[in-house]
Amino acid sequence: MARDVRSLTAPPDAKKLLLKGLVGSFRKRGMRVGELPDRSYLLLDHKQDPAWLAAYDKVCGFTLRDRVPATWLHVQTFPLQAALMAEDDFPMSLAGLVHVSNTMTLHRPVDLGERLRMRVCAENLLPHPKGVAFGMRGQIHVGDELVWEGSSNYLAIGAKGVEGEPVKAEHLAAPTAPPSQEWRLPADLGRQYAKVSEDANPIHLSPVSAKLFGFPRAIAHGMWAHARAMAALGGRLPAAYTVGVQFAKPILLPGKVRFAAEETDEGWRFAVVNRELKPHLVGEIV
Repeated sequence: MARDVRSLTAPPDAKKLLLKGLVGSFRKRGMRVGELPDRSYLLLDHKQDPAWLAAYDKVCGFTLRDRVPATWLHVQTFPLQAALMAEDDFPMSLAGLVHVSNTMTLHRPVDLGERLRMRVCAENLLPHPKGVAFGMRGQIHVGDELVWEGSSNYLAIGAKGVEGEPVKAEHLAAPTAPPSQEWRLPADLGRQYAKVSEDANPIHLSPVSAKLFGFPRAIAHGMWAHARAMAALGGRLPAAYTVGVQFAKPILLPGKVRFAAEETDEGWRFAVVNRELKPHLVGEIV
């Protein structure tokens, strides 16, 4: 992890940080990317909020229980991600970032009553055919035990300055099974998920704000689709696992999508697809 560790006693306000980052994005546009800040944010003692979890579970389709979803733990780290990306010396424009993939490992079940120590840093700055890619890595401990870790991988479209040959990502295999569920997504789904995730990016909130960033309508959060897919698998998930997802075609709101899944020798393959069976999200659980 990074050498410059900034310890916090309470979660930062992600909505204010996103606003700061979006305002600062105008200054950062066109800047050449040199390196990522050698910095991490550490939240020493975080108490999980039962009411917040209940609201999150309702929006994402989870059954309310004491053991929390792995994607909920990602949401707990998001304010720390926002704090790091909103810093003046963070080289990428927050407004231009695209969430391209996500990987997380749940090392053992985590209960709502457990207090969390969370740490986030930026890593893996790489050239990309469309710009510059990097990851935001998070770890969660309960006491001295590592219980969850994950990496959110982003693309800064049009960013320049990182030398080298662009790395081609391996594509996850989609399930061959036909869709078994259809989900009807309301126009305000982005606003609903923003309230329970603190990710209030304008592309998710309204048609007007989404059009400012090139989308015809608001789009669903990729992490909502990720969480909804995990909820669809329900009690078939193992106690500990690694899940990786790749985000493809944006989900326009309102809309309909379908869910497909199949069991493999290692775990599960799943996908969220449109009516032509083109993927919005492809995932794999091991």
